[in-house]
Amino acid sequence: MNKIILLSIGLLSFSCFAEATQNTQADSVTGAKTWSTQSHGVYFSLTQILPEQARAFYVNRGFSLKQIEPYASSCVYMTVLRNDKAAGKIHFVSNNWTLLVNGKPQALLTVNEWLQRLQKASAKKSALIAFRWAQFPPEQEYEPGGDWNQGMLSMGLPANKKFDIVARWDIAGKQVKATLKGVRCAK
Repeated sequence: MNKIILLSIGLLSFSCFAEATQNTQADSVTGAKTWSTQSHGVYFSLTQILPEQARAFYVNRGFSLKQIEPYASSCVYMTVLRNDKAAGKIHFVSNNWTLLVNGKPQALLTVNEWLQRLQKASAKKSALIAFRWAQFPPEQEYEPGGDWNQGMLSMGLPANKKFDIVARWDIAGKQVKATLKGVRCAK
């Protein structure tokens, strides 16, 4: 009996320190890949948005191909962050997330930076509003029990580039993170 208790305590201790499992899957039709993980009761995923998909989406919202091309070819992902069962409300600021390219940190291009670039390209106001609403929110809070959001997030990298991303949030002031490794930009 003591051996069972010791083994159980050992397994419980190990599981508390084990890193979250990362999953990768590919869409059978488009080949677009999704990287996902769960950490501290929070689900985090990135799904490739192929450049053709981004172009089509934004041209149908009022951008010209020339205006939206820098964004469409900037390594864009559908990003999901969901508070399934964290110990409380989570709060994140995406500017605090870290992109690692060849092990070196690189800042994400912010929604405001993209909006400024698109304004300089003379995009229509209605197209800019559609762009803003389709983006992953720069800052948000989610309640436990499945509160979530999704949106587009540009890594600002060229096609086929490989990177890691560290997403950070806090739960009642305590900093938490989840890392997706070996994520690759769509071709």
